[in-house]
Amino acid sequence: MLRALGGEEISMLLPLSAMPGDPAGQLGLADPGVEEVRISPVIVRYLPTENSGPRRRVEFLVPASGIATALSAHDFAGAEQLIDATLGIAYEGELFHIEGFTSEYFGGVAYLYRVIGVE
Repeated sequence: MLRALGGEEISMLLPLSAMPGDPAGQLGLADPGVEEVRISPVIVRYLPTENSGPRRRVEFLVPASGIATALSAHDFAGAEQLIDATLGIAYEGELFHIEGFTSEYFGGVAYLYRVIGVE
């Protein structure tokens, strides 16, 4: 169903945990970089914004299967930990910061995650 309604791809940006061994890296002066975790299919919906708020608000509807793949590849205990560790979401060349996150459940199992991103 997600492919039929949009089938977009997003990249969740996670910080790399490996730091260089030189003194600058140990002092936190060197940027360790980020890792892109691609997730698809995703439905992207643009939300209305207030005049004094962010420029754009976007809702990303992410399937549980996409999150499960990222969880197993990066040793996170759950979706909440993955979202908390995410620095931002890259979509169509734009970087969105995560404003909110909710889970949709059916039969006691999460099947969809709603992630609100702001620019």
